[in-house]
Amino acid sequence: MVLFDALQLSDNRTGTDPLGPKPVPVLVASLLIILAACLAVSVARGHRGEQEAGEDIDLHSKADMKTVLLLVGVFAANIVLIDLLGWVISGGLLFYGCAIVLGSRHFIRDLVIAAALSLGTFYGFAIGLGVALPAGILQGIL
Repeated sequence: MVLFDALQLSDNRTGTDPLGPKPVPVLVASLLIILAACLAVSVARGHRGEQEAGEDIDLHSKADMKTVLLLVGVFAANIVLIDLLGWVISGGLLFYGCAIVLGSRHFIRDLVIAAALSLGTFYGFAIGLGVALPAGILQGIL
């Protein structure tokens, strides 16, 4: 399926991208087929994977719905605020909020890391990928 989809890609080359979009998906699909064949041969020869020993968790405990709902709220706030405030502020709130909800109690350190992550991803997308994330109220400053 992956190889079929990869072969359907157009051979659209530009001056900045002489290979086009096709080679990497074709390479990945080819490697997937080779690995699948190797796994099929291994299973046919009688090799079986080792049973998982499990993690150090209680499989019978219920999910912590409070944490899940708080994380959903943080993500929803990011969706609502990203156009208004921009990625740097809403992303910082997203990273900071997730850290706090997941139990971190290093408030200042988390705030600094959240700011660094949101600024880093903003400029990483803008400079590295050429994709403009919304600047929001910081338009003209960033």
